[in-house]
Amino acid sequence: MTTLAPSAADPAATNSSDPRSRADRAFFGHPAGLGWLAFCELWERFSYYGMQALLVIYLSNYLFLPEHIGQVAGIDALRAAIEGVTGPRSTQQLASVVFGLYAGLVYLTPIFGGLVADRWLGRTRTIVIGATLMALGHFLMAFEASFLLALACLLLGVGCFKGNIAAQVGSLYAPQDKRRASAFQIFMLAVQVAVILAPLVCGTLGEKVAWHWGFGAAGVGMVIGLFVYLAGRRWLPPEDLKGDKQVAATAPRTPMASAEKARLVLLVVMIPVLMLSIVGNQQYNNAFPLWSQDHMDLLLFGWQIPVTWLQAVDAIISTATMVLSIAFWRWWATRRREPDELVKMALGSLLAAGGPALIAVAAMLIEGTGEKVSLVWTLGYTFVNDLGFANILPVGLALYSRTAPRRFEGLMIGVYYLHLFLGNTFVGWLAGLLEVMPGRDFWALHAALVASAGVLLLALRFFFGKLLLPEEDAAAAKA
Repeated sequence: MTTLAPSAADPAATNSSDPRSRADRAFFGHPAGLGWLAFCELWERFSYYGMQALLVIYLSNYLFLPEHIGQVAGIDALRAAIEGVTGPRSTQQLASVVFGLYAGLVYLTPIFGGLVADRWLGRTRTIVIGATLMALGHFLMAFEASFLLALACLLLGVGCFKGNIAAQVGSLYAPQDKRRASAFQIFMLAVQVAVILAPLVCGTLGEKVAWHWGFGAAGVGMVIGLFVYLAGRRWLPPEDLKGDKQVAATAPRTPMASAEKARLVLLVVMIPVLMLSIVGNQQYNNAFPLWSQDHMDLLLFGWQIPVTWLQAVDAIISTATMVLSIAFWRWWATRRREPDELVKMALGSLLAAGGPALIAVAAMLIEGTGEKVSLVWTLGYTFVNDLGFANILPVGLALYSRTAPRRFEGLMIGVYYLHLFLGNTFVGWLAGLLEVMPGRDFWALHAALVASAGVLLLALRFFFGKLLLPEEDAAAAKA
């Protein structure tokens, strides 16, 4: 990928010893630190998705059964709190509620982790603490009594780890370095590898050998991730927390400029729009399997394909589309000016809307013929959705990392993850419409929501895009 000429105001661009130097291209044209961070993230996500693959069936089929649930310390208080809001819950319903709370809070705790890193400990210490807590949480899952303590450790660990390691990826690049967006795509590619491997390893061990073997494998993965992070520390952005505190103590705190305040407001306002951009992608794990088991022909050479295998298909295709997207933008940058993040995200949303739109067409065919549709429709949905999604989530991370004020970067990465919390909650409500709406209308609604996000992102780019432009692009726009 071609890069812009170094700026005199950007010493990192020319200092090859600085982790943000554009001369550092040791990892596929990117700084060496990106490789270490991506490999660490791979193992962290391996542990997370391995545990997530097992959690709800472990609770439903074992831990929350009447003969076992009494062994969980604190479960009576938690159950009373949940049923005080929802009413009595069966074993499976309680398992789903607890799983939902865990999955939602995973995207809220990074705000806390960002505050801890930005104000007190720095990113490196906070990430190490987070990785340690996560490893401990996975190993505590091996004991039934410590289940709730294990979840608490995992939630706090993810909060300390997730946003801050993403912020460190952004800190590898100077503000004017346009490699940042593709760096986050490479970073997310490591996540995709973990999504494929984790259910195969942890899920198989948990279901076929013993539950605790699966959770233990997730814990081992997190320990490996911690060692990878520590081993690659010399290639990561330096932190002088003591020096920063001394400067803060002796110098007046610079008030935020009006442009910075406006930028922060815009980044927060974008969260609901980003929530809409992901509903087609997130529904693949919720309503789509339910719809598929009733309306899709899953027979292959006389063998019935498990519905859950559709998730593996999605993981493999999403990995391929991430690679394809990275290659495309590298090719584009050698011939034309690369668009900014908002434009990429808008284009990604408009493309991703084609995924549920294809299923709406499939539902129309079902209504017309009364027969199930081919598995090819799944492949079409997955490919189109994932190709668009590759330009939404990682590019959004790059945008928030670049535009957030330095002292709030970790916090703003945590704010960015709020759209995943809101999106998952919204998708859960939308999935309930599957029983009361024709399939054609249900999936067309999702296509319209995702497309509307693309239109809104283009509108934000048109009216407020200058606030988010890189400095040199903003200067060129003024000229």
